[in-house]
Amino acid sequence: MRQLTGYAMSAIVIAAVTFAFAPRQPEPLALTQIHADRVQINALLSTGERLIAVGERGTILSSRDSGRSWEASQVGAGRDATLTGVLALSPQVLVAVGHDGWILRSADGGTSWREMRHDARLGEPLLGVWSGDGQQVVAYGSYGKFLVSTDAGEHWTAREMPGDGAHFNGLDGGADGRQILVGEQGLVLRSSDGGQHWQDLPPFYNGSLFGVVRLSASHWLAYGMRGHVFASADFGDTWQRIEIDSDQPIYGHARLPDRGGLILVGADSRLIRLDAEGNLLGIDQRSGLGTLTSAVVLNARHLLVAGERGVSQGADHSVAIAAREPQP
Repeated sequence: MRQLTGYAMSAIVIAAVTFAFAPRQPEPLALTQIHADRVQINALLSTGERLIAVGERGTILSSRDSGRSWEASQVGAGRDATLTGVLALSPQVLVAVGHDGWILRSADGGTSWREMRHDARLGEPLLGVWSGDGQQVVAYGSYGKFLVSTDAGEHWTAREMPGDGAHFNGLDGGADGRQILVGEQGLVLRSSDGGQHWQDLPPFYNGSLFGVVRLSASHWLAYGMRGHVFASADFGDTWQRIEIDSDQPIYGHARLPDRGGLILVGADSRLIRLDAEGNLLGIDQRSGLGTLTSAVVLNARHLLVAGERGVSQGADHSVAIAAREPQP
């Protein structure tokens, strides 16, 4: 009798395990159930027609109503790799990059995405993507990784770069061929010919730089660890620190239209407003937003920020309020 009881209990356990691990198709989430404030976002982009947000576990969200509602994009070869950057080559052609050398391309404005590259073997993250003309695109990241596409993101080749394998964190440039690339341990590289040749500039800071902004052909701004912000008026020959009275790292920025300057964002929900020459105008601290990684400005005054707590429009939506006078 005990033997029969044992067989019966074994059958029940096997049946329970089989049910628990059997593949089941979950019900698809309705678009209204997507909460853009519940996923970490690493980069924001405005194409003019919609907003695109990319982040953890391959998340790509898009909005057609200035961030009031969001829907998930279809990602080919869906992976859990984190996405770190997104770029518009045109209103329809977009490129996103992320961990494991992951590169995605969209030809329909961000509705669907096709995988162009993935390298899980090395597992090296790409940390940003940039283009000056919509055709030649560069993706850069950890350990000096630098990939180049000459056909708007369709095909990619690796390029050797100076920097002794340091991480590349940010790049900016212009149509005149002037570009600056920044990275860890104060790395700054400069190109005057559209990225064909690079010069390793003497270091002026021994911490990581996370971003660089071209304000004009001569005026540039770099930012990074411990609230450090530096400005150059001579295309990187010399740099001066801008005192902002903060030791929190700065991770991203948003340009304001009509040479209105820019807003820097970073840890502790801080927003730092600078004018078009890189001079400090004010600092604001929003509550409850955590670490901010990126921001975009819509309609000249409407500010969206994103970071560890997703996308937020904040308690007020005005850029002006993010420019309180700094304390003496």
